[in-house]
Amino acid sequence: MSKIIITCAVTGSIHTPSMSPYLPVTAEAIANQAIGAAKAGAAILHLHARHPANGRPSALVEHYMAFLPAIRAGTDAVVNLTTGGSAVMSMQERLAGPVAAEPEMCSLNMGTMNFALYPMLGKRTEWLYDWEEPFLRQSDDMVFKNTPRDIESILRLMGRDRGARFEFECYDLSHLQMLDHFVGRDLITGPIFIQFVMGVLGGVAAEPEHLAYLKQTADRLFGDDYMFSVLAAGRLQMPMARLCASMGGHVRVGLEDNLYIASGELARSNAEQVDMVRQIVEAESRVVATPDEARMMLGLKGKDKVGF
Repeated sequence: MSKIIITCAVTGSIHTPSMSPYLPVTAEAIANQAIGAAKAGAAILHLHARHPANGRPSALVEHYMAFLPAIRAGTDAVVNLTTGGSAVMSMQERLAGPVAAEPEMCSLNMGTMNFALYPMLGKRTEWLYDWEEPFLRQSDDMVFKNTPRDIESILRLMGRDRGARFEFECYDLSHLQMLDHFVGRDLITGPIFIQFVMGVLGGVAAEPEHLAYLKQTADRLFGDDYMFSVLAAGRLQMPMARLCASMGGHVRVGLEDNLYIASGELARSNAEQVDMVRQIVEAESRVVATPDEARMMLGLKGKDKVGF
């Protein structure tokens, strides 16, 4: 089997600061944890920004630029910026940081969907900041909007105009059909990098049978012109990573997707999860790709062509 790419999603926009003291929210913490994850074996760093004063998700240019230069100076890993930001942001807000930074990669959610986080409320009664509890509680009426018009705009703005390649986040079968639609319109060319996002309430559950069917569908639609990776939100993060590695796919871990390293035990860093998944995939006889190998596999424009 080919080299395996480990992606680390460092902070995200789902978990709130009260859930873990190890979730990085300041620029220094995000940079340090990203560099640590790269040293542990992550070839790609998937990044969101946060307001340093309260940990709230942000897409402000100044918040991205507070940590991106340090990451570039500290590691050769590929920087992959979210175009999703947070479901409570407008598309213009979500894209402010990525447009300015012009990264090698961006994530792109392939559809509008419910994004329900409110089950996390049952795990906590005290909050560090007053925005956390309402943000989670109101997610029972939260819709992440990415219409075909939005997707086309992002493909043109970040891909055609700025040379980014994409991590196509597919939360369900319909997202593969949408991806195929844009391939048919010649707005997406190979190699295609699909991230099967599993375990989010509103998307496909993290079950082996679902992964098998998603891969079967992608095989039919895209043939040999795609690669796939899996992230499983929550406790099934590592079991699904093991399964994906055994199927020839790539893997994503990180505190964006799961705050724990074992049952009831918080991960103390992103690097801890990367180290664990590296041991898992190497036990499956997979060889971890370096950042430059990942660049070649994904056809990226190169670290010297970014805007930070």
